[in-house]
Amino acid sequence: MHLNIERTTVNASSICDVIGTLQNILAHSRVIIPDLETPYSLFPNIDHSAIGRGDKSISAIITERQQQLDTVVQEISGLESVMDRMKNIHQQLLKKKDEIIQSMNLHRGLLSALWRLPPEILSLIFVRCLPETEHLLPSPTLAPVLLTRICRRWRDVAIGMSSLWCGALIVDNSHKEWQRAASCYNTWFERSRDLPLSLVLKCFKNYTTHLRSLLEPRMSKISNLPITTSDPLWCTPSFAQSISRLPSTLRRLRVAGPSAFDFDRITSCNPVWAHLTHIEIAICPNLSSLEIGLGFYDEVPLTFEPFMHANLQFFRISNASPMRMGNLFPDLFNALTLPNLRILEARYIRPWPHEELKTFLARSSCPLESLIFGTGVTMTDEQRGEYIVLVPFLDVVVDHRRSGYFGYRRLR
Repeated sequence: MHLNIERTTVNASSICDVIGTLQNILAHSRVIIPDLETPYSLFPNIDHSAIGRGDKSISAIITERQQQLDTVVQEISGLESVMDRMKNIHQQLLKKKDEIIQSMNLHRGLLSALWRLPPEILSLIFVRCLPETEHLLPSPTLAPVLLTRICRRWRDVAIGMSSLWCGALIVDNSHKEWQRAASCYNTWFERSRDLPLSLVLKCFKNYTTHLRSLLEPRMSKISNLPITTSDPLWCTPSFAQSISRLPSTLRRLRVAGPSAFDFDRITSCNPVWAHLTHIEIAICPNLSSLEIGLGFYDEVPLTFEPFMHANLQFFRISNASPMRMGNLFPDLFNALTLPNLRILEARYIRPWPHEELKTFLARSSCPLESLIFGTGVTMTDEQRGEYIVLVPFLDVVVDHRRSGYFGYRRLR
């Protein structure tokens, strides 16, 4: 029986007919091996010299074998063609199966109470779906982007929730990659609408032009800006100028990067620094000398978290607003640990945090050589003795001729 399968796109009844016909054929079919024995194959050791070159019987056998070979080759080719078409039908059936399952699951889902939840409840659920980080790297496999890919209703609710789009991790990329990333970031920020933005910048190459073009239109919305960089050249004057345009709504600024970071460029942005309530600078792991001079027109609430710097040896600090910020320095000494400190100089700090300094020295166990008090700092002989008890051979110097403010910038 000959089976002709020319069409691979068939309906269900045709496929059933094909399968039934094939099963019937296969049940009654078998390959018959022909009898290939000849008088010559029965006696392989026959004297070949006795066979003439024109022996017609052998020529007939060869012709017959060629015909048999042609037939079986044709049968194999035909069978392979049929098998290929059957594989194609099999793939179509598998695809059909997947589509049926998908449709069935969709309609089962319509019976779920989840689809009848009001937008307010969905909004609470969506917030719980966010990754456990404040700053999200836009990804189609993670919320909130993933929530926009489930169905139209979920998409509308997610896009309408400005709070889902207020935090983002921005990573600089090559020019080719940045074009696609910038489009994604722009869509992300548009969905945040008028809410403040909390952003994290990771700058591994000198692509400040990219970052500046992305951030400048939204500078007025940024309230939190941690910056991490491995490129000492990223803080260009133009980028520092962009930072200077950050709004008075900015409350938190964190900078982490190499020691080549130009701190003076950033601190020149007086309007920004005046409104900060949290700042963290983690840029100089090998820093050996630090001078800090602060001044405030108004009382600024600041808090310090514990911090240790293993390499700092020279620390000079002054306060240009002693009547307002005197309480700042006890908290500063309570937070700091400087195990390698050798020289500490202070000016214009009153009241002097004597007990906090003793705790700081004991905690740091540092090889302090000189403790220098300049203008605006007072110390009693009893306090001097207590310092020397903690650090034998300490040279305590009171020199009110030492005036001025270290790196002073008055912050409004």
